[in-house]
Amino acid sequence: MPPPHLYGFSYPGVTLQSVPGSNSSSANLLHVRAMGRNNTLHYVWSSVGAPTVLLLYTRSESSALRVNWTKLLSASPAGAIWIEPPGSVVYSTAVVFTKVFEYNGANVSALSKGQEEPFYAPYDLAGFSWQSVNHTVNQTALTAKFQGVDTSDPGGAFHNGTISFQVTAYEQGGRDGPLPRLLHTANSSKVEFIMDNVAPRGNSSRFMLEVVTVEEKGGRKRLQSVRSIDDEYTPTIFEMAQLVSEPRNDSIGPSFFQWKTTAYGSREASRENAIRCRYHPLQTANRTLPGPSIVHAYFGEGLDRSHHIAAINISFGGEDGEVYAEKGYLNWSALLGFGTPPKDAFSPLVIAIVVVALGTPVVLLLVGGFVVLFARRKRHSQYEPIN
Repeated sequence: MPPPHLYGFSYPGVTLQSVPGSNSSSANLLHVRAMGRNNTLHYVWSSVGAPTVLLLYTRSESSALRVNWTKLLSASPAGAIWIEPPGSVVYSTAVVFTKVFEYNGANVSALSKGQEEPFYAPYDLAGFSWQSVNHTVNQTALTAKFQGVDTSDPGGAFHNGTISFQVTAYEQGGRDGPLPRLLHTANSSKVEFIMDNVAPRGNSSRFMLEVVTVEEKGGRKRLQSVRSIDDEYTPTIFEMAQLVSEPRNDSIGPSFFQWKTTAYGSREASRENAIRCRYHPLQTANRTLPGPSIVHAYFGEGLDRSHHIAAINISFGGEDGEVYAEKGYLNWSALLGFGTPPKDAFSPLVIAIVVVALGTPVVLLLVGGFVVLFARRKRHSQYEPIN
């Protein structure tokens, strides 16, 4: 496991800022830097190619991101992104949001059984036009938004619609206020996938997001399901899904990508507009990553040979999928970061309620037992035997 301070409660030196140097509004780089004791965490978000985040863990308080914009925007971006000082990075991984699929969800059970559903042409996020992230950066709240539209939109689905990825960084551990109220650590960041007013191409359309992970050779991600009987923070949702990297031989890691199995169909998330989401088996065979992107810029070419690539599809909407058709809005949240994934536990309030609920009958039984016993003894003491 990483040094103990990697799991510390807070990173007092957290900054979120856009990286200058590009003449294109779509070529956005956002850098989240969290400086700890003897280490620094770097999250590099980008809309160069498909929306991507690099997660870099360095054993240096002064490590810094460097970018060669000319090379990054060329057809061969390998080496365009690096960290100084050289050799300070001891663990690196990446998450890429590649495509959004739309399919006919009239027969939901067929998809859950692995049967093919009629799919429309996918939305390739690498071909989107993205607004400048500079206008959305909030350095106080540590948030920013990548907002894009499909430039090759023959059907007009994006006439008034957008797809966005909103990023939130954290200075300390805690729990989000809005649903699904994810529990986060200072070693994590949140990304929200938002579809706003994208016109469905069918009467029973459902949507699915493809997420690709990149691990260095020798490492890989495992898909886990964490279930709980407690839905205190996310009503009616009892499952957390997560992709967790296997610790390497040199004890660096793990990293994680974690989400609740729910999305929401309104800006004001509530139980009434919850949309169930399902995840499909992790795909690892013959996976490739289209480029160019910042993954190629940092890791280099030949990713399929030098790194382990896996993909997972996350679909939104089952029987409740009509929520998007009615509202025209979908918001799904996920955490990514370093260390052990956050795990929900019963709050003191729930523990107190359980103790009272279970303890009260026990106390009543004990009191009743003593009363009966005392009454019997009293009757026996008043008995006078016949001589």
